[in-house]
Amino acid sequence: MDDREMRERLANARVARLATVTEAGVPHVVPLCFTLHGEEVFSVVDFKPKSTIDLARLENIRANPGVSLVVDHYEDDDWDRLWWVRVDGIGRVVESGVEHTMATQLLRTKYPQYSLRRPTGPVIAIALRRWTGWAAKDVARSALVRQPGRNE
Repeated sequence: MDDREMRERLANARVARLATVTEAGVPHVVPLCFTLHGEEVFSVVDFKPKSTIDLARLENIRANPGVSLVVDHYEDDDWDRLWWVRVDGIGRVVESGVEHTMATQLLRTKYPQYSLRRPTGPVIAIALRRWTGWAAKDVARSALVRQPGRNE
């Protein structure tokens, strides 16, 4: 899978898994909606029922900004169509301002549900540093790692 294909698969995915690390060093993984913009990924704490918007993923990023995001495709009947893309990066929490507004608008464009009910919670912004991908169709050359500035 080349850079273009990894980017396309990430951009078109509807859900990803975000991995953060707690202050105690314990992995913490959650599914989330997101959007890709340039070399950044954005997600927002939205309106789905939660007991608080002060979520563990936000505290984890504040304490340790190193994160990974994974999107994948799996089919029971056709393993030739399996693939995954992982991006590693530096996360930060954006509470308000121009970047928050832009990220929320990008998410509203991708997800119609956000147009019906605009999310107002904090945004997670991830500056992408490393891309890794694999696709079953091209096993001989499917595992690819790209680091901006190195493989471009």
